[in-house]
Amino acid sequence: MRGICLWCMMALLVLLASCKRGAEQVDICIYGGTSAGVIAAYTASMEGKKVLLIEPGTHLGGMTSGGLGYTDIGNKFVVTGLARDFYRRIGAHYGQFEQWVFEPSVAEKIFQEYIDRGHVEVLYSYRLHDVEKEGSRISQIVVENSDNPSPESYRRIGAKVFIDCSYEGDLMAKAGVSYAVGREDNSLYGETYNGVQLMNGHQFWDPIDPYVIPGDSTSGLIWGVSDHKLLPAGSGDKKVQAYNFRVCLTDNPENMIPITRPDNYDSTRYELVLRLHAVSPRKSVYDYFIWSRMPNSKTDINNGGGISTDMIGMNWDYPEADYDRRAEIWKAHEDYTKGLFYFLGHDERVPRFMRDEMLKWGYPKDEYVDNGHWTHQLYVREARRMVGELVMTEYHCVGREVVDDVIGWAAYTMDSHNCDRLVVDGVVKNEGNVEIGGFPPYPISYRALVPKRQEVTNLLVPVCLSASHIAYGSIRMEPVFMVLGQSAAVAASLSIDQGVDVQDVDVARIQEILKTDPLADGSTPEILVDNDDTTAVEVRGDWTLAHDTYRGYGLNFYVDNSKGDTLKTIRYTPEIQAPGSYKVYAFFPQLRESTTHTPVTVYTGADTVQVQVHKDDVKVVGQTGGEWVSVGEYTLPRGREAYVEISNLGTDNTVAADAVLFLPQEK
Repeated sequence: MRGICLWCMMALLVLLASCKRGAEQVDICIYGGTSAGVIAAYTASMEGKKVLLIEPGTHLGGMTSGGLGYTDIGNKFVVTGLARDFYRRIGAHYGQFEQWVFEPSVAEKIFQEYIDRGHVEVLYSYRLHDVEKEGSRISQIVVENSDNPSPESYRRIGAKVFIDCSYEGDLMAKAGVSYAVGREDNSLYGETYNGVQLMNGHQFWDPIDPYVIPGDSTSGLIWGVSDHKLLPAGSGDKKVQAYNFRVCLTDNPENMIPITRPDNYDSTRYELVLRLHAVSPRKSVYDYFIWSRMPNSKTDINNGGGISTDMIGMNWDYPEADYDRRAEIWKAHEDYTKGLFYFLGHDERVPRFMRDEMLKWGYPKDEYVDNGHWTHQLYVREARRMVGELVMTEYHCVGREVVDDVIGWAAYTMDSHNCDRLVVDGVVKNEGNVEIGGFPPYPISYRALVPKRQEVTNLLVPVCLSASHIAYGSIRMEPVFMVLGQSAAVAASLSIDQGVDVQDVDVARIQEILKTDPLADGSTPEILVDNDDTTAVEVRGDWTLAHDTYRGYGLNFYVDNSKGDTLKTIRYTPEIQAPGSYKVYAFFPQLRESTTHTPVTVYTGADTVQVQVHKDDVKVVGQTGGEWVSVGEYTLPRGREAYVEISNLGTDNTVAADAVLFLPQEK
């Protein structure tokens, strides 16, 4: 018996050893082919590391290629490095310098180009099964086929550093990292806008009866209204802000597939649509949505108003659910959303003019061609949030606390969609929506990307990063995820090169690499001179500093409305390290009372060129209030001889002076 036991133990050791030997070994393993995942994988590969990107589905780009074409920006100042490069490549596709509205297929094509240029290996249709650790380090992960999960499909991946770029934080959680789900109580971090919040955004402003038989509470609640009681403001809970799909439709008849009755259709789910119209008549079917136009007759449709595409209260299980339960939630959201469009186009209780409007739209034939022309990505706005070395909070968003280990910036409103729909004083109310803005861009800490040292020392988390619910609502924008993905990849590479835990990576070195090699390809970096750079900007005259961070680039910009009574100038002098040809752009906030022409002088070190920028040259598209305008291409010498000067000479209204960009041209 003793011999048999010994033999069994030896056999087990041999089996375990063979499993270890059988693991695929890479330098950096990235889980999740989101926008952050693609940028992280490309960056790590360009850093000379052997990289494996694992994507549980079959598409790259997450929400950015999944319908979110109306980009949440906040302030273009925060979009740096490869994230900025992505939107420049989007712009090149449409014949623009950069662009922030786009079709899903265009985004995915550009993400694929990053993968191809970086020679990144991608493992599609594999999802996380298990995580194995040795002490505080992840030694390897086990993944399984997403479509046919079984032990036979297991693949073991060993890596020196792992990066979790998933929206759910599955790798982080299985590795034993602390995390939060739902909303913290305001008292935990001393916040104001966390926890339960009953506000006016995406709300029912008019009284809506919640009962199946109006006025009869014994008849039960109509679909979509919960029986939960409203808790005091700021109370913490496990409720998760609503998910939806960002929907791409088209009204081009030649590219349109009609919207038909979807699976599991039930018209009672849309009773609130009818009741809202009864008490507050809608003027258009578009009043139920945020209906943003994309190029080529397409849309990015988002939730808008009290009843729309958000499936409020139906996603609370999702962050910690198993794969089967998540699939159920995903399918329920798809059925609900498709059903809403079908209802608005076909139910006879909907006014005829609305039905006619809805019937003009259908699914685009040339989008999501392998997925029934429906998006591959549910908008998982928030799932798990790591509790790491530092937790970003409301205080960081509004500037009351400022970090110095900066590896990215954010600028968007503290934004949470509704978390519940309930009865308050006998009427239907949505609860949880928060939209608090008005603050300038703020820095994100490297410590928010790394777990606590005692938990894991070779993992970075740039998507489900360490932040409170309300701070995450500001940070969670796709351009910022790309920036943080690039920063995480640089940190992972340095961790390997320096032989240190991710918690001990030299942040100053991360910052230096991101500054000197922002595109991760060794190319000459562009030179951006903002108006508040005192080393490169000379102000002559009495200009007023405007702190409009929606229209401006960065923290502020200069304005003058004296109409040239007294000459005032602002001179931007870049330090040119690589002489050669540069395209020069000036950033112009779109002002209501803008001067018809803004005079711009470009001095090349040899010649002086006068340029007049007309106010109509400032063409703003998307969620931004300003835009870059070209002032020409010039050959500039090394050093600080060349300059660009904006003045108020001959202006007839307000002139603005913000940032100037010098973009080197390939030889």
